[in-house]
Amino acid sequence: MDHSGREDGPRIAVEAPVVEGWLETSLAALGEERGYIDSLNVFPVPDGDTGTNMFLTLESACAAVQQACDDAGTGGRQPSLAEVSEAMSYGALLGARGNSGVILAQILRGVASVLADVPAGSAFDAALVRSALRTAATEAYAAVAEPVEGTILTVARAAADGADAHPGDDVVGVIRAATEAAEAALERTPDQLAALREAGVVDAGGQGLVVVYGALLDIVTGVRRWRRTRPRSDSGRQVGRLARFDGDHDRHGPSDAADRVTAPEPPSYEVMFLIDADAGEMATLRAALDPLGDSLVVTGAPPLWSVHVHVDDAGAAIEAALGVGRPERIRVTYLPTSAPPAAAITRAPASRALVAVAHGPGVAALLEEQGVTTVPARPRRRPSTADLLDAITRCGSDEVVLLPSDSDTLAVAEAAAEAARRTGLRISVIPTRSIVQSLAAVAVHDPSARFDDDVVAMSRASGAAHYGAITVASREAFTSAGPCRPGDVLGLADGDIVEVGSSELQVSLAILARMLSTGGELVTVVAGEGADPALLGELEDWVSLNHPGVDWVLIDGGQALWPVILGVE
Repeated sequence: MDHSGREDGPRIAVEAPVVEGWLETSLAALGEERGYIDSLNVFPVPDGDTGTNMFLTLESACAAVQQACDDAGTGGRQPSLAEVSEAMSYGALLGARGNSGVILAQILRGVASVLADVPAGSAFDAALVRSALRTAATEAYAAVAEPVEGTILTVARAAADGADAHPGDDVVGVIRAATEAAEAALERTPDQLAALREAGVVDAGGQGLVVVYGALLDIVTGVRRWRRTRPRSDSGRQVGRLARFDGDHDRHGPSDAADRVTAPEPPSYEVMFLIDADAGEMATLRAALDPLGDSLVVTGAPPLWSVHVHVDDAGAAIEAALGVGRPERIRVTYLPTSAPPAAAITRAPASRALVAVAHGPGVAALLEEQGVTTVPARPRRRPSTADLLDAITRCGSDEVVLLPSDSDTLAVAEAAAEAARRTGLRISVIPTRSIVQSLAAVAVHDPSARFDDDVVAMSRASGAAHYGAITVASREAFTSAGPCRPGDVLGLADGDIVEVGSSELQVSLAILARMLSTGGELVTVVAGEGADPALLGELEDWVSLNHPGVDWVLIDGGQALWPVILGVE
């Protein structure tokens, strides 16, 4: 099916912004599907974190690419494709989490190795796509000690096969053929793995890769076309149910019913680490780790490697690593089967905590006065999952309510919450899409109420707060309110651009009028860095004159890029 209305698409130069855009679009799509992908996770162990691990891996790659772009920008230049490719590969390597995350890092490394050799100014063409997808699949298989079909590996190879089989050289057609082949392969994964067939699901890692490759089609067509692929349910069991499947962890593939009864228990621990080693030392380490367990995946290149393995004796795996070098960022995670280990994580009793992303030092100070732990939002960069987890840890509480304060941070907040829950925390994310919604939620917070009641009250308060803002366009674009040019003032209401003008006052008044057209009792204005006092005075006078029964609150937020943020409750 043609989702773009054309098959060849525009000529796209292979430049850093294209790579960054693909990663960011992939991350956003994975954020939306993270929970769904987690629910599919039954192989190699049913620990329900594949979507989260792939999200965290891709988030690290995005952060590294963004940093490379920022570093180049300080020198007044655009980063080279080689710089961005190296950053993507290195960032994914450092952030790789879990079995599928490590394989995704290797897939990105394969793509990066092809992009790094593309001459400046080259077009994003069919030959490049075919080479990148084939290299990605080859590298992914090479990373796994004993590859299993019916997994993310199968989907990666199918995408490359689909691209090669497409008869034309139109780039959109080749990418579409690759994504359709990946989706078809994903639907066949239950026929290849008994664990998937019995649970009535498709492979979780494969589903995640379909999302990432689908985002590439979005970039080249300019059309957001993500369609969730639903798993098969041949057995009639509930889709997404997590269960224990004895024997389905056999590294050589699915087995019959008798094999599943007699097969040994899967390993108990996931061990991950980074290590400096040359190729020979890594071959030695692979040979030492392979007999200790299964799901051995190694990604990277000399001198830095990322290692993932499932074992019963975590100490033996670490000792093997010490035999060739000094492992760093060691993570040992218990792999749940039917029950968690007897020793539960305990915490000292503490009061309920709120964590909020804060836009501007003034808002951060106001929230902290209310006892909220804040995470600063930097201009044009969302907080990372690690930033939010650090704030959650600093709270020292058993119960945490997380307020992301903008749409872009919502998926990151959900991923952080999922990671925090695995440590025994009770945590809820209220999907606040603006700082004014977070302020509304904090205003009704009652630490003495039951956790669920408090969350419901805060959710209702934030949901009842309409939000708007003005900012200045930095480039030409076509918005829902019409075209804009650099320097135009943009007015947003509830996340959509609805006004384009030349005056901050005129656009602000138009947004306020729109927001108050359905009524309101309170207007909150968060003044940005360098906001014009005269503008703020004009807004207050207009509200007093046209809506005399509406209260007015002005907060000196000090946020960058947004001269005025508006809230109406």
